[in-house]
Amino acid sequence: MGQLSLALLNAAHEAVDTRRNFYRELDADLEEFHCPSGEFPDDFRYDGFVVTGSSASVYWDREWIGRLKTWVGDAVQAGVPALGVCYGHQLLADVLGGRVEGMGEYEIGYRTVEQDGENRLLDGIDETMTVFTTHSDHVIEAPPGATVFAKNEYGIHGFRKDRVFAVQFHPEYDMRTAKAVTKRKSEQLSTQRIEAVLEGIHAENYEAACEAKQLFDNFLAYTEAVRAERVGVN
Repeated sequence: MGQLSLALLNAAHEAVDTRRNFYRELDADLEEFHCPSGEFPDDFRYDGFVVTGSSASVYWDREWIGRLKTWVGDAVQAGVPALGVCYGHQLLADVLGGRVEGMGEYEIGYRTVEQDGENRLLDGIDETMTVFTTHSDHVIEAPPGATVFAKNEYGIHGFRKDRVFAVQFHPEYDMRTAKAVTKRKSEQLSTQRIEAVLEGIHAENYEAACEAKQLFDNFLAYTEAVRAERVGVN
């Protein structure tokens, strides 16, 4: 059946790093749409879709955010497998009936997240994970009927509902992106906090966090199984 076709819904204003990271990690035929510029797919012909991180909040009143929510909701209704990362995690939660709120603080840097070992998205990944995080919003209520499979002291870091998977952390980040994103927080965080996060961005932590990249292959394997099932039905 050939390579999987995925819509990459790039919600990042700094689109270049996000594009590079997802193209590197997803072994699929990606068609990118830069949502803040008003780019969206015309239909739901894709085998799956991915919603990236963003400096935006899902509760902002922006035309592109409303359009993104509408497209995502319709795609989920059409049965297209979905993966949300950070902002994408929050947006999928919101679209599916969960609740997203500001935290009043930042979670940023390499952090520990616990997962239950029962969700196929994180197959092959230790139940105690090292991951890179950067967010000031979080999902405070998962969508009705969703299964929460990853958490830490800041809250929900992973949920699944039907064909939708979402994680709060950033498995796609390389060290270059982690450093660049941290340095851009100078207006929100103290110099001391930024320096402490930057000190933690080193090869040992990055290597530990690379384990979580397995989730991209796991998502593709799931999407492949859904495609095969659809072909079988048709």
